[in-house]
Formats: sequence, structure tokens, C-alpha cells
Amino acid sequence: MPTYIEFIGYAASLFVLLSFVMKKIGTLRTVNIIGCSFFIAYGILISSWPIIITNVAIVFVNGFYLIKYLRENAHKAEG
Repeated sequence: MPTYIEFIGYAASLFVLLSFVMKKIGTLRTVNIIGCSFFIAYGILISSWPIIITNVAIVFVNGFYLIKYLRENAHKAEG
């Protein structure tokens, strides 16, 4: 029987997979950030530094580009 830790891992995988079918870049990055956040929690629970480090880095990259995207679209909406 799967444990709650495995369910967190499955949720992480589901959100990352869903992000690949998103067409809007803002939605894609948001869903991917959610998936990576679940992977960070999963990595912490199983004490896996490679999972933690990789997904923290991906969250920062996605966050950077999401903020850039949102700022660019805000300026387009004003103009």
C-alpha cells in the first residue's frame, strides 16, 4: 500500500507532467512550480539531496521567467 510520501511523489509527477501540456506559458510555469514544490517536499521526506537541489533550482528558474513574463504582459496591457 502506498504511503503518504509516495502520494506526494505521485502528485509531484502529475503536476510536472501536466505542465508539459499547457499552452499558456504563465500557466505552464505556475503548474511546473507547483510540481517542483511537491518534489522538494518529497525529496526532503526521503532525504534525497539530488531531488531537492534540482527542483529548488527549477523553481527559481521558473519563478524568474514567470515574473519576467508577467511584467512584460502588464506593460503590454498598459500600452
